[in-house]
Amino acid sequence: MDTSTWKWFRYDEIFDIRKGKRLTKENMTEGNIRYIGAIDSNNGLSAFIGNDSQLHQGNTITVSYNGSIGYAFYQDKEFWATDDVNVLYPRFSLNRYIAMFLCHLIEMEQYRFCYGRKWDLEAMNKSKIKLPVTQEGTPDWKFMEDFVKDQIIPQLPKKAQRVWLQKYYTTPQKQENMKLNTQDWKWFVIKDIFDVKAGKYHYSNEYEEGATPYLSATAVNNGVGERISLSPEFEGGAVTTEKVKCTAFYQPVPFCATSDVNIIRRKDGVPMNQYVGIFLSTIIDFNESFRWTYGRQCRVNDTENIRIKLPVTPAGTPDWKFMEDYIKSLPFSRNIEPSKPNEVVDEVIEMKKELIKMRKQLEAQQASQEVKIIGGNVTYIDNSKNYNIQK
Repeated sequence: MDTSTWKWFRYDEIFDIRKGKRLTKENMTEGNIRYIGAIDSNNGLSAFIGNDSQLHQGNTITVSYNGSIGYAFYQDKEFWATDDVNVLYPRFSLNRYIAMFLCHLIEMEQYRFCYGRKWDLEAMNKSKIKLPVTQEGTPDWKFMEDFVKDQIIPQLPKKAQRVWLQKYYTTPQKQENMKLNTQDWKWFVIKDIFDVKAGKYHYSNEYEEGATPYLSATAVNNGVGERISLSPEFEGGAVTTEKVKCTAFYQPVPFCATSDVNIIRRKDGVPMNQYVGIFLSTIIDFNESFRWTYGRQCRVNDTENIRIKLPVTPAGTPDWKFMEDYIKSLPFSRNIEPSKPNEVVDEVIEMKKELIKMRKQLEAQQASQEVKIIGGNVTYIDNSKNYNIQK
């Protein structure tokens, strides 16, 4: 993408930016209104509330200016935003395609800000964003929309494409209304029914960017810290936990993992399918995540001795079929496709390769445009100021 013909615009030229409103947990009421926090995942959604006195409109963009600074998300429905979030109301006709384009550009500015230099309301209004333009010099919103439709969405995995095209199922796989009665469940120590082992750490000079999931001690993105060029060292069909908060994830495909990750498999050697994996990881999260911190980490031995309560068969063994059937009975479960525990999904690999190639091209273009030799001096062009370094 050639950005040399793009033009800089101040944020307050194209957005009416408004600050969110603080709401403490003590004052939250139950409801189905989205509460957008200063977080870096889940589209900014941190809770559902019933409070409705300070709501923002949908079809807007939220940007964290404190906490996870610079993370931008498109909000299609009304919501409450915390006071660490700025809400960008468009001065143009916004849709989710244009928003996707803009959110990516906004997040490219994250490196400019930190805890000591927040992207608050005043700073954001004065900031600039570089956009493609029409012959008249105005932002080319149609180009942005068409670029996402024609270049980005076709490269997404099929599941993500269906979400964007709103071609997903809203009904469960099993119509049976299954209820949970934990009084009939039984406590198990993890080491009695599962094998647990730690991952293997690799130094950054051992690999390049690639397609293999490399799990780390992160509580987001299904535990994937990055994707690397090494061959997978662990098969899919397992549940993993990271040692800081014991956050659990199901891994459907082969992966690598750092030593900060614990890998949990059934002792009988049967790979867990995605339904059992989702059920089990949810149980572990609910039961354990609040117990562990950076100062009290959940290592292999700790994981082995965790007690979890599971549904059981008449023989008193874990009822794997019930776990699978229950997940299938939930709304939207029809969108969960059969996993391939011992195969790396080809479409993800190819998509990742294309994204790496595209990103490198953009970085090269951006570097050539923002660093210029002027009169024997090196001038770095920033949104807000120029840094002049004597050669």
